[in-house]
Amino acid sequence: MTILTRPEGTLPQDLHLSRRGAAALFFAGYAVAALSAQAEPISTSAEGLIIETATLAPSDGFHLAAYVARPRARGRFPAILVNSEIFGVHDYIKDVCRRLAHLGYVAIAPAYFTRVGDPAPLSDFPAIMKIVQAASDPQVMGDVAAALAWLKAQPFVAADHIGVTGFCWGGGVTWLACETFPELRAGVVWYGKMVRPAGAADDPRRFWPAERAKDLHCPVLAFYGAKDPLSQGVETMREALAAAGKARMAQIIVYPDAGHGFHADYRASYNAADAADAWSRLKTFFAAHGLAPRAFTPTA
Repeated sequence: MTILTRPEGTLPQDLHLSRRGAAALFFAGYAVAALSAQAEPISTSAEGLIIETATLAPSDGFHLAAYVARPRARGRFPAILVNSEIFGVHDYIKDVCRRLAHLGYVAIAPAYFTRVGDPAPLSDFPAIMKIVQAASDPQVMGDVAAALAWLKAQPFVAADHIGVTGFCWGGGVTWLACETFPELRAGVVWYGKMVRPAGAADDPRRFWPAERAKDLHCPVLAFYGAKDPLSQGVETMREALAAAGKARMAQIIVYPDAGHGFHADYRASYNAADAADAWSRLKTFFAAHGLAPRAFTPTA
C-alpha cells in the first residue's frame, strides 16, 4: 500500500486511496476554450511542496474535491482559498495554488462545478456556461463553508488566518465570500461580477447585487482592466460601497491597458506587467491584513 508521507505524520485520510484518486477530477492541461496558441504559461514547480486532493463535505452530502498545495514543512501556515474562473480547476489555477504555497501558504481550490461536469476540456461556450450556471450562489457558498471547515480542522493550518482570492467568475465568488464569512481576514478579487450599471440588462451570471455591499466583513483588494467590457460597473460598485459605509474596506484598482483575464498567462489577454504588479500588491495586501506568509525550509 502506498502511503503519503507528511511532515506532521500519516493522517487517517492517507489510507483512503480512493479519495486521493479524486485528483483525476482535475483537468490535466489548460482550459481548452481560452488557451492561446502563442501562450507561454508560467510553470511553478511542486518541489518543496505537498500536493494533494482534499475531499470536502458540503451540507448537501456531495463529496467535493479540492486541489491543495502547501509547504512540505512542520507547523501551521496561513491559508488562501482560491476560486477558479468559469473553466474550473485546470493547470492555471493549480499553478496559482503552487505559487501561493511557495510563499508560505496552504492554498486550496475547490472544484465547484463537478456536480454537473468539468468545463476545462470543453471548447463550446454554451456547454461551459450550462455547467457554470448550475452552480448557484447558495451551493457555492455552501462549498466555501465546507472548504473553510476543512482548513480549520487541519493540523498544518493557522485556523484564524484564512484569506480568499479568485479570478473572473471566482472574483464574484470572492466578493460574495467576503460578504458571507466573518472569519475571512482579507480577499483579493481579479475581475469578476460587477454591480449592474444603470440601464444595463439584468444578468445573474454577471452582476453583483449592490445591496450586499453593506455585508462586507473584511478588507478587499480588487483588480480590473479598463479594456475589459465586464468592468463597466466599477464606478457603480464604488458608489454602492460608499453608500453602505464600506468604502474604506475596499480598494479597487483599474489598469488602463489591461483587458479581461490579464493575469491568466495561458490566455491571449495576458498582460505580464500588470499581472506582476497586481501579484505584488496581493502579497503586500495579505501581509498587511493578518495573512503574512510563513517562511519555511522544506523537510526531507
